[in-house]
Amino acid sequence: MDTLEPSEYPAGSGDVDCQRHLPPAAIAGLELFNAGRYFEAHEELESAWRVEKGPIRELYRGILQVGVGYYHVQRGNYRGALKMFRRARQWLDLFPDECCGINLARLRHDYKQIEAELLSEHPVQPAAFEFQPVLYRIVPDGKPASVSK
Repeated sequence: MDTLEPSEYPAGSGDVDCQRHLPPAAIAGLELFNAGRYFEAHEELESAWRVEKGPIRELYRGILQVGVGYYHVQRGNYRGALKMFRRARQWLDLFPDECCGINLARLRHDYKQIEAELLSEHPVQPAAFEFQPVLYRIVPDGKPASVSK
């Protein structure tokens, strides 16, 4: 992945269109993420990231990095997971709590809980983690809709 500086996209930037349609690759990535297929989700979200040239691309990058973090947790690679969660934070924190129909507040809360557990003195075993789905809502025309929970 190309490296861009988060400072190019200030938090809460008016330049980010959070009402835009999600591309099919991003939707497929979210569905794979929610199915626990984090490697495949990474591939789809990276495809959406590569095509997108505007700041919304970092939304896809942040979500895929959370998925890679979960993938690492499943395999007991806590150090790798923590690294991915730090990377995800740098991108996801650029966006409001809800963007493109995706409940980012919930996603941030979920991965930060896992991160805190990994940083605890005696983290639980990988099988004990409960990975929550990404909550998102797309209305039939493909435009994002508000997520209530």
